[in-house]
Amino acid sequence: MARTPTALLSPADRQRRRGLRRMKAIALGALVFLAVVFAVSFALEEQVPALSYVRAAAEGGMVGALADWFAVTALFRHPLGLPIPHTAIIPTRKDEIGRSLGEFVETNFLSAEVVRTKLASAAIARRLGAWLAEPAHAERVTEEAASMASAVLRALSDADVQDVIEDLAREHLVSPEWGPPAGAWLQRVTDAGAHHPAVDLAIDSLATWLEANRPAFEGLVSRRLPGWVPRIAHRFVDDTVYHEAMKFVQAVRADPQHPARIAVDGYLGRLADRLQNDPAMIGRVEDAKSAVFDSPRVRELAARAWETAKSGLLVALADPTSGLRVRAAAALAEVGERLQIEPALQQRVDGWVTDAAAFLVDRYRHDIASIITDTIERWDAAETTEKIELMVGRDLQYIRLNGTVIGAIAGAAIFTVAHLIAAL
Repeated sequence: MARTPTALLSPADRQRRRGLRRMKAIALGALVFLAVVFAVSFALEEQVPALSYVRAAAEGGMVGALADWFAVTALFRHPLGLPIPHTAIIPTRKDEIGRSLGEFVETNFLSAEVVRTKLASAAIARRLGAWLAEPAHAERVTEEAASMASAVLRALSDADVQDVIEDLAREHLVSPEWGPPAGAWLQRVTDAGAHHPAVDLAIDSLATWLEANRPAFEGLVSRRLPGWVPRIAHRFVDDTVYHEAMKFVQAVRADPQHPARIAVDGYLGRLADRLQNDPAMIGRVEDAKSAVFDSPRVRELAARAWETAKSGLLVALADPTSGLRVRAAAALAEVGERLQIEPALQQRVDGWVTDAAAFLVDRYRHDIASIITDTIERWDAAETTEKIELMVGRDLQYIRLNGTVIGAIAGAAIFTVAHLIAAL
């Protein structure tokens, strides 16, 4: 079986290969040592009868060593290259082993009961809260999320996003009638009196403008008088108009029940009713809407909205000091603190995580286990054998050593019992 070049192995596998070779050398050395002991004791046992016990122990040790060498070797390859039945088990039954391993994992590990039992004692929410409460960890999560979001934004097709925005705008903004919803909204505003501050603001602004623009009234009315009217009358008329305008504005400002305010309320009420029920008014609103939001303008607005949103998000996501990232990190840290001190929140989060994990395991347990089966099936037989041998081969060499020792003890014991029985 061709072995993977050492240069292509990972550092851990290179260390495992060195350990495997060392243990193989030790096990082989033990067999060679017993062979030498057997040869010497066999040659000298007639001169030294006690060496017969040594010979029996060495003989048993060699049998045990050879038997266990055969058993260990038969797992990975044909001993001495001979195609003996039921040898090279791993390379010849690789796919079956993979299926069995997948079934074992699926049956014993990927079950909702096992997952629930494990997660129930894990205190996931509290641990997550303790981790998130650290500012450095919250910032790290924010940074990773910002990187992912930036990558997604850059990967999106601008044309496709603009099409989506345009379609949404047409469906939810342009296509529906504006009159009835606007009328209903205006009616709610007027019924609640929420428009009164706006009226107050308009009156205050008008009063401020009148106070600051007295010269604007000069000639406003007097220039329309006949030429034979004296100039002093012109000045009187202009002053009278200005002062009457100021008095009117001050009266409206001071009296919440002023007729002008009541007139505004009545106008807004009638406008709200017409927007909802008058087909002519509704049609005028629709005509105005169509004139403003024609197809080219909607497309242009969608493009501008997406470009503005995308560029703003990319800048904010790339800047660690941006308000978006700072607030996100602070929110995560706050969530972490709450997860540590609020048992009810911990229980809810643990329940969500447990239910989600149990659902995923129940639904996809076979698919998850099939990863093991499919991966092993894709492996080359020689590669699979080497991977497994590197993982467990070193420990299997101890079996050879144990077999050598146990064989020697058994050989000596059997020889001793046989001599004792023969002496009786």
